Amino acid sequence: MTTPRDRRYAGYRFPAEVIAMAVWLYFRFPLSLRKVEEMLAARGITVSHEAVRQWTLKFGRGIADQLRWRAPRRGDKWHLDEVVLTIAGKRHYLWRAVDRDGFVLDVLVQSRRDAKAAKRLLRKLLKKQGWAPRVMVTDKLKSYAAAKRDVMPGVEHRQHKVINNRAENSHQPTRRRERRMKRFKSARQVQRFLSIHDPINNLFHLRRDHRTASDYRTARAQAFAVWVEVAGAPLAA
Repeated sequence: MTTPRDRRYAGYRFPAEVIAMAVWLYFRFPLSLRKVEEMLAARGITVSHEAVRQWTLKFGRGIADQLRWRAPRRGDKWHLDEVVLTIAGKRHYLWRAVDRDGFVLDVLVQSRRDAKAAKRLLRKLLKKQGWAPRVMVTDKLKSYAAAKRDVMPGVEHRQHKVINNRAENSHQPTRRRERRMKRFKSARQVQRFLSIHDPINNLFHLRRDHRTASDYRTARAQAFAVWVEVAGAPLAA
């Protein structure tokens, strides 16, 4: 392993490659902090799960922000959906928007499921994306229609349970992480975790369908190259 040259890793006992590997493992796969610790131990790297937690918080945000900034313009068909999360015994709603290819556009954790909450999501999407979609696809929750009339009146709105499977399926990785974490502890934790998790997983959302094995491997190599450039270090061998 080499001495880290990136200033972000200055002063850390472990090389940048190890830290980058820990952050990538934790956000890319449904692993607990202790599982990441064990996988690093299998490579001869002795580090505590608490150190891994600190790395994910400190470096994950910066990596995710750069990936979000680098991301290409997504599709003009947005799928929106919300799912219930029980946090500390209270019901919350995770609002999510994905494009037609399944890339996550944004998420927002809220305590309500009304038109005001839907408006907050739409305004956040417009601010982050910088443009309105051609089509918005949702289920039949009336809050979406009310919010769209005020925030995006010129956008075509399609409401149907079946055609919104793209957004509904996008909740599955969050459900897996929820089980791995033995439930989320706070709405702030969910928002913080997903704001890092989603850009990283967007980078490796390569879609094997309609791709040859060679094309897929090329796309994967390109994704790893972007990761190395953004993280400032290659993944540890």
